[in-house]
Amino acid sequence: MEQTIFNHMETVRGITEKSIERIPEEISDIIPEGFNNNIRWNFGHIAFVQDKIVFGILGEEMKVPKSYENLFGAGTKPSDWAVTPPSFTEIAAVLAEQKSRIKDFLPGRLDEKLPKPYTNRGGITFYTAGEAFLFSFYHEAMHIEAIKQIYRSISSH
Repeated sequence: MEQTIFNHMETVRGITEKSIERIPEEISDIIPEGFNNNIRWNFGHIAFVQDKIVFGILGEEMKVPKSYENLFGAGTKPSDWAVTPPSFTEIAAVLAEQKSRIKDFLPGRLDEKLPKPYTNRGGITFYTAGEAFLFSFYHEAMHIEAIKQIYRSISSH
């Protein structure tokens, strides 16, 4: 079963990686009416939250750039950015490197208890690394859908 879970991660992250390759970066900072964030924010948010879910809540060092928390953490938005955000190329590299780190770090640890239960902003509490990791697939897919909706909104104008 563990291998199936890691295969699923490959599938989900593969969709994300193909999406960041296909979307023109020049439209990535547009925030259409009715949206709080842009395409760039969503890709960066996927990277930041995945690192937090897999490494951070286990007490391990997060390897995403330090700026990602202020740029892409929960509750952030591009209108608050005081620094230039990373390029799509930079975010894509973080996403790819992160996938490799997860494949090296997490096997055999899915049943590992978290140092303390972690409750996300949605009120869901995780007790093991596996619970949090499985939730990350839903989270990533939700933000890919947001990216698609933003892209459609931009493209329809």
